[in-house]
Amino acid sequence: MPLIPKSHPRAKSLLIREKLVNGFDNGLVAKEGLLAQGRGEAFDYLLGEKTGKAAKQAIKAAAAQLLLAEIPVISVNGNIAALCPKQIVRLSKQIKAKLEVNLFYTNKKRQQAIIRTLKKNGAREVLGTSLTSSTKLSGIDSARRIVDKNGIFAADVVVVPLEDGDRTLALRKAGKTVITFDLNPLSRTSQTANITIVDNVTRAIDLLIDESKKLSKKNRKTLQKIVNNFDNKKNLTENVIQIKNNLTRRARIA
Repeated sequence: MPLIPKSHPRAKSLLIREKLVNGFDNGLVAKEGLLAQGRGEAFDYLLGEKTGKAAKQAIKAAAAQLLLAEIPVISVNGNIAALCPKQIVRLSKQIKAKLEVNLFYTNKKRQQAIIRTLKKNGAREVLGTSLTSSTKLSGIDSARRIVDKNGIFAADVVVVPLEDGDRTLALRKAGKTVITFDLNPLSRTSQTANITIVDNVTRAIDLLIDESKKLSKKNRKTLQKIVNNFDNKKNLTENVIQIKNNLTRRARIA
């Protein structure tokens, strides 16, 4: 990986790009995943590249919902495996969630590369490749319809990091609660999910782990109250207002 000076004004952004490029070189990330990252980065600029108040509220609600879950599952794609594999494994252990590889641009080689990366970072078991336990999720035609009977198919709460509108809708229709990270508050994923964390996953994932630890000491009644008081539509509106206010400030500076 090229040396990126910490003093560089775009150091964090460049580091994320390098992680994805390395992920592509190592067979984790699809070419299309690099394009998706660019789209997300554009919205991060609009958000001011920081975790806003609305995102923190969504993170708290997500942590509470995951702690209430009977069968929580974290869906993992190539970008997540390249960007924050260690944190995803830490989150899965913190909330006792299963990990499942689920890819749009799927092939066995990529699946195995992602599983190796997760296990290298501490995962004990990763679902998503067993033919004997695979089944189909109705309402979706892409390769992501193939899920594990003991994972996403059985889950009551599914974490879907990064954008995937079709699958989010299919999961909701299947009666599952969906938590997503999406920098675009206007996307189908954001609008369809139960809880949308409008933030860069590389920032928000650590906050979600910390919040889960904090709330793990609370009783179920308190956790349920946090979830009940969260309104995803209202939260998305607050994120759009954050973008508007940030653009207004930028316009004044210009």
